[in-house]
Amino acid sequence: MLSRLAQSVERNWYQPAWRNAWLLPLIPLVALVVNIKRWRHQRSPASPLAVPVLVVGNITVGGTGKTPFMTYLVAQIQARGLRVGIVSRGYGGKSAQYPLWVTSETPVDECGDEPKLLQQRLLCPVVVDPQRARAAQALIGHVDIILSDDGLQHYALTRQAEVVVIDAGRGFGNGWLLPVGPLREPVSRLQQADLCLRNGDDFHVQALSLLNVASGLQRPLTDLSGLTVHAVAGIGHPERFFKTLRDLGAHVIPHPFPDHYAYQMHDVQFDDEHLIVMTEKDWVKCHEFADERHWYLTIGVVLDEQAERHISDLLNRVLSHSVTVNKEEKNHG
Repeated sequence: MLSRLAQSVERNWYQPAWRNAWLLPLIPLVALVVNIKRWRHQRSPASPLAVPVLVVGNITVGGTGKTPFMTYLVAQIQARGLRVGIVSRGYGGKSAQYPLWVTSETPVDECGDEPKLLQQRLLCPVVVDPQRARAAQALIGHVDIILSDDGLQHYALTRQAEVVVIDAGRGFGNGWLLPVGPLREPVSRLQQADLCLRNGDDFHVQALSLLNVASGLQRPLTDLSGLTVHAVAGIGHPERFFKTLRDLGAHVIPHPFPDHYAYQMHDVQFDDEHLIVMTEKDWVKCHEFADERHWYLTIGVVLDEQAERHISDLLNRVLSHSVTVNKEEKNHG
């Protein structure tokens, strides 16, 4: 019952606000919490770290394409010959102790699905901690720059720059704060961000490869054309994944699940011979009980020229912070 109610509320975020009008009495409380967090940060700003921090987040609940964009950023930083590390809250995971360094042996139920995906895909240090500032401190001495996966509203973590990723298709929904709408903070918060990029305008998500969950065998994406597939997606915006498969020519039987869903074997077993295709984030939670029918789609992003220039300029500015800090440390020494 509660699950169906929550799903109804979320659907209404992208409908006229009157559909969630019964939740309006909660808006003053949410606004108060948001403003207090900002006020506390401004009154007592977090202490700077020895390496620069770049936060990649959003002001809405739900998927915006942030994770594939993070993989792009990591590649850009590594291409400069620099060591990059990632901090994350680890939503959906629960560890006995923090900070938690994510490795290939770390269970998903300890670190969460997105940190596991990032560690396996990027092979860079990933540290999980509900207190992102503590996770960032653990990375000092191991990296030249820290990326925060989400955490735009986690003001205890100092940052040199913020990049906000927006879903161009869904935008800000009905424009209201939670729980009436999908906003974590007012749209005016974007004025404080260093860069806002729209998934669907400034960059586009594209499929890269189709891999077998059990064997790692790769098939060309063209093989999906004309096939009927079960599409499994436990992400913030499952329809985006289904559309990607349709654009590749597949006939999609959609199976949306809540974001960060903890899969069981029966969730991804179907009584027919069609291929079962899931997102890469779902793969890290299903590979232990998958078989040869299960495949996952890897994705990446392509930025337009202007967005690429903005990112390059921002990285230059952020990375100059570490040079300044190192010079100051040497002078004090």
